Amino acid sequence: MLTLETRPEPLQIDLSRAAVVVVDMQNAFASPGGLLDLAGVDISGAAAVTRTIGQLLPAARACGVPVVYLQTGYKPDLSNGGGERSPNPRKETALCLMRARPELRGQLLVEGTWDFQIVDELAPQAGDVVVLKTRYSGFAGTTLDATLRVRGIQYLFFVGIATNVCVESTLRDAYFQEYWPLLVTDGAMQAGPPEAHAATIFNVESFFGWTLTAEALLRAFSGPVPQGQAADH
Repeated sequence: MLTLETRPEPLQIDLSRAAVVVVDMQNAFASPGGLLDLAGVDISGAAAVTRTIGQLLPAARACGVPVVYLQTGYKPDLSNGGGERSPNPRKETALCLMRARPELRGQLLVEGTWDFQIVDELAPQAGDVVVLKTRYSGFAGTTLDATLRVRGIQYLFFVGIATNVCVESTLRDAYFQEYWPLLVTDGAMQAGPPEAHAATIFNVESFFGWTLTAEALLRAFSGPVPQGQAADH
């Protein structure tokens, strides 16, 4: 067991049963000209978050910790975005913006588009897992839970965009399904004012999990290499 420098208190984990979950590090959310930028959301912090994650992922892979990407995407006809009875088309930014600006239809978070792609700096590598999703939570209607359980994963390190939307939604669902969620605070960026990021940190530390810095996680990854993934029970 490894003791991590987490808040609100140190946490012991089995690193051989851990994974890094990379949430929506797509051009839509992290690149100029992407969805959030077009919607008027401040993405000035995205470059620093991308660099931070870019340091964590090679270290995770080197010590045998799986990297799992979540990637939001809709079919070209938007049929998996939700119909008239679903609130998703009325709240999800890409669907709302494409409805308001018809010239953007088919361009935002649509499978195969530039907006949908994971940023070049964080492109998945051989052995990584990519899970597609169509809702804020990576557990909603996806293979994520089965993907983690078959690998015997219990502890999840969360990074990505947006802290207060898809990251927090997935982290909460992880907690409800008996995973141990850990948010890397400088490896995530909010959609909205800085207070939104701070609110998620408060929620995680108070109710849903633990937080730590990328530096603390890198120190953990530099320790002994796990002897392979443990079997699920």
